[in-house]
Amino acid sequence: MQRPTDRVLGARERPLRPLRLLLAVVTAVVGLVAAAAGPASAATVTAPIPGVPGPGGPSITTFAPGLVGYTQTELLLEGTASAYLPAPGTTLGADGRWQVVESGETAEFATRLTVMRPSDPEAFDGTVIVEWLNVSNQADTGPDWLMAHNEIVREGHAWVGVTAQAVGVAAAKALEPGRYAALTHPGDSFSYDIFTQAGEAVRQDPEVLGGLTPTLVIATGESQSAGRMVTYVDAVHPLTHTYDGYMVHSRNVAGAALSQSPQAAVSAPTPTLVRSDLDVPVFIVQAEDDVARYHPARQADTARIRTWELAGTSHADQYSLGIGQVDTGDGTGAVRMFERMLDPTNDPVPGYLPPCPLPVNAGPHHWLFQAALHHLVVWAEGGRVPPTAPRLAYDGTAYALDANGNVLGGVRSPQVDAPVASLRGPGNEGGQGFCRLFGTTTPLSDARLTSLYRNRGQFVSAWGKAVNDARQAGYLLPEDAAELRKAGTGSDVGR
Repeated sequence: MQRPTDRVLGARERPLRPLRLLLAVVTAVVGLVAAAAGPASAATVTAPIPGVPGPGGPSITTFAPGLVGYTQTELLLEGTASAYLPAPGTTLGADGRWQVVESGETAEFATRLTVMRPSDPEAFDGTVIVEWLNVSNQADTGPDWLMAHNEIVREGHAWVGVTAQAVGVAAAKALEPGRYAALTHPGDSFSYDIFTQAGEAVRQDPEVLGGLTPTLVIATGESQSAGRMVTYVDAVHPLTHTYDGYMVHSRNVAGAALSQSPQAAVSAPTPTLVRSDLDVPVFIVQAEDDVARYHPARQADTARIRTWELAGTSHADQYSLGIGQVDTGDGTGAVRMFERMLDPTNDPVPGYLPPCPLPVNAGPHHWLFQAALHHLVVWAEGGRVPPTAPRLAYDGTAYALDANGNVLGGVRSPQVDAPVASLRGPGNEGGQGFCRLFGTTTPLSDARLTSLYRNRGQFVSAWGKAVNDARQAGYLLPEDAAELRKAGTGSDVGR
């Protein structure tokens, strides 16, 4: 399936596909690029695990990958991993400029890689997104695949979800003991080296991508896994240089522990910054409610670090809690999200999660995140750096809001600049489970909507302008801008 790859976004143009294909040929024939990218992988990739994963598989999209021209496989990755400790005479400082060494302790592991790749080799553009799977729910989930799969698919990227942590292995074995009997994990002190070896396997072992040759390998992690990304970037990247760029998505104030029981416990400092002496780009993307949690770790943009704070978004939202799982990029997801701004629900996953005290957020998180991921890929290829964005209006204590109840500042979208609802990241406190991470949606009253848009034409004009403003600023991709424009103008607002 051919996907558009050479798009213009504002003044930025993506490098042309023929150049990337030439690089792939050079990489395959000569092997110099992969050899220079990092250490040889010590891990062994077996043939795909047969059959289709059941409840023990990672929680990702639920539609058949073939509907979007993709193939899903699972592979076993086996090897010996090392743990890390601070270099003698050093400590882990808040600036992230850590010096670490292998502790000398090693352990065998057998984990899994979950792979999504274009079924048509001609559709593959050479980029692989390697996600550190999230285990906050005590099992593997792929939130960045879920949020950005439409962008990944239309670009022709491959995606690899790495079961990097012990909880993911334990859950898989408990849910499907027959399928995952071979999995074994020595503990999360070894997770960083496991993630390195997964990245090197992507680069060097043709089995991982079904014979496709990667030219760019990007690491990503969301929430709990974002803490792992911070520690990986600060501690491990200077030793291995395995990845060409990093997405740190919805991080907390500190990085994850470098080492933990039963090995020597080495916690990251609070706050933990991303080190500023990097040789590859790092994109930090924060939802609105993330900002209050990570505020002391805010840092200035540099030539290698970019931060976006997303107005009107929550850590997880209606898209990642149901709509995104079945969104094949046909525009219906945008329509359903718009409808949820007008008619929100406090029970986004009936029968799976308990209802929340308030209706959950139906904001622009995944569209803005897709733009950020696109910018990171271009940046890591040597293209233009992503656009800058103001920080959200948060002073360490409170958010500053506009007259419609939406936060000021940050990365803007039509959902907050031509509003039909107040979309907040914080505020859904007091419920069971993860409700505090799901934000809120409060539809504007009829009187307020009438004061903003006196007729249908005024809303359509305001919504269209806000879409165009976000696209021109680089906060929306052209395809997503078209999807949102259609969803808004096709609604009943102003009728």
